[in-house]
Amino acid sequence: MQRRLEPNLIQWFAWLNFDMCALSHPHLLKTGELSGRHRQRASFPDADPEFLERKTGMVDPDGCFVWYELMTADKAAAKAFYADVMGWGARDPSTRNMTYALFTAGNAAVAGLMAFPEAAKEIGAVPRWIGYVGVDDVDATVEQIKQLGGAVLVPPKDIPNVSRFSVLADPETATFGLFKWLSGGPRQAVELGQPGHVSWHELLAADAEKAFAFYSRIFGWRKAEAEVGPIGIYQPFSSGGQTTGGIFTKPATAPFPFWLYYFGVADIDAAAERVRTGGGQILEGPLEIPGGSWVTRCLDPQGAIFALEGKRSSHPLGYFKRVVAGDPASARARRFTG
Repeated sequence: MQRRLEPNLIQWFAWLNFDMCALSHPHLLKTGELSGRHRQRASFPDADPEFLERKTGMVDPDGCFVWYELMTADKAAAKAFYADVMGWGARDPSTRNMTYALFTAGNAAVAGLMAFPEAAKEIGAVPRWIGYVGVDDVDATVEQIKQLGGAVLVPPKDIPNVSRFSVLADPETATFGLFKWLSGGPRQAVELGQPGHVSWHELLAADAEKAFAFYSRIFGWRKAEAEVGPIGIYQPFSSGGQTTGGIFTKPATAPFPFWLYYFGVADIDAAAERVRTGGGQILEGPLEIPGGSWVTRCLDPQGAIFALEGKRSSHPLGYFKRVVAGDPASARARRFTG
């Protein structure tokens, strides 16, 4: 069974223009105007280093996603929305600069939240999630990415006593970040897929083979068993010894590439209903995937796309339609169809 992207999803693609705005203003990148303003506030500004070092659930092995950040137009509204949908707590930094906050699941910090820098607003940025990959040397990795055709959006910068980071675009313009603890940092295992934590990382690429070649060369990712469907080849990849995401060539309705992050929830139907009652939108799903989980893609009230993954209750809400078990549309490769 082949499906098309719903109108809401197509509408969101039209809104998602931050990558293209940044990359279409090279004079800002070259002069440092854009990157300099980003550097003033980006990633952990004035966050409490002691809290981060003791409370995050991150690891720092090379090549694994270790941190996630939501950039939004309304920090207070986003904090309330995700607290309700995900059950996250929120902690503001213990300083006068309150532009950054931490989402927490139990005692672990799982993501950051910040308002747009002014430079981003000026070029028409929209709310979005970004994932950071752990590396041993941020500066050397940035240089390698540049040599392979990537672009630097935020040059390497230190967060005092916490980390060094950079934000980049791959050769196909999908945005991602690099992250390195400065003082050893926590290295305990990420609770991949547990409620409140990220369960999957998905890249909608312009060319999946070229995209995988780029990321595998930079981060050492390995191919897992591929899946084939109407959209073509869906290529799962492994990092840090476990399969953590997938890459596929985007449908024509997606105007440019981007990373999509799936967050684990205990009950997919209940969480999806909280998205709707909280002012967000259900773009697609729930859809069944191998292993008994269900996924749904959502839009938060400020316009950031994200996805949920979890089990389904025995009596799902009537708003949703079941996918028959065994239907080809339930395969992980059908997370998006053209």
